[in-house]
Amino acid sequence: MLNEILARGKDSRFDYVTFVGDGEPTLCKDLDWLIKQTKKHLRARTAIITNGSLLFHEDVRSNLKHADVVMPTLDAGNEKTFRAINRPHRGITFEMMLQGLTDFRHEYSGQMWLEVMLVKDVNDSEKELLSIKSAVDAIEPDRVYIVTPIRPPAESWVEPPVPETILMAQELIGKAIPIVSLESGQFGLRDSGDARQAIMEIGSRHPLRQDQAAEIEDALGVSGTIDRMLRDGELIRTEYGGAIYMLPVHFVRGQSYHGKERRQRP
Repeated sequence: MLNEILARGKDSRFDYVTFVGDGEPTLCKDLDWLIKQTKKHLRARTAIITNGSLLFHEDVRSNLKHADVVMPTLDAGNEKTFRAINRPHRGITFEMMLQGLTDFRHEYSGQMWLEVMLVKDVNDSEKELLSIKSAVDAIEPDRVYIVTPIRPPAESWVEPPVPETILMAQELIGKAIPIVSLESGQFGLRDSGDARQAIMEIGSRHPLRQDQAAEIEDALGVSGTIDRMLRDGELIRTEYGGAIYMLPVHFVRGQSYHGKERRQRP
């Protein structure tokens, strides 16, 4: 993994080397070593995006101490909403997660940026927002970002809050920065020689809009790749939030993108 990081980072321009993982990056037992080696060889700032659920473990917190930025998630201020949105392992409670975030903040000398995902009719009421504010106040992060489901979610009923709710969240939580628009920019494709592989790898971690998939196809000079992948059943075309997405078929869970709800709204 380190060789891949160094190869992709060499002679590249970037703000951070970000560890996201195909899942949860704090599950990597060598994460601290990877962070230190990345900083040593690339002289780069590092960032970790984590769901924060394992920070109640001292060794997990220790593995993150050399990162420049750690960005955990906090989508709830109580046990019920925590389980409804985040669906944690039954052995992880909201209080355990919150204590881990608080302990990490006290021990960590880098930047802690908290991400709050708001879902319509789940955690966007005034009562829910006030409970989130209470948790945020206990953690004392350097920044708080309010995000909404702008890409296809795991469940078809999930919708972003209305703009008025986002404004209310900013006021209640305080010092919160909303990120509610589609992202822009290009994917690093320097070491990707195959359009199909690039679309599958990136799409498995980051749902691709149709225009993004087309840019990958054009950049790698392999026209017709998307059409072939759709025809062969490797990709599924779906619409969400007014945009068309190309999802790898293994990314789709249950029947979420075929008009049937896999689970009921909490």
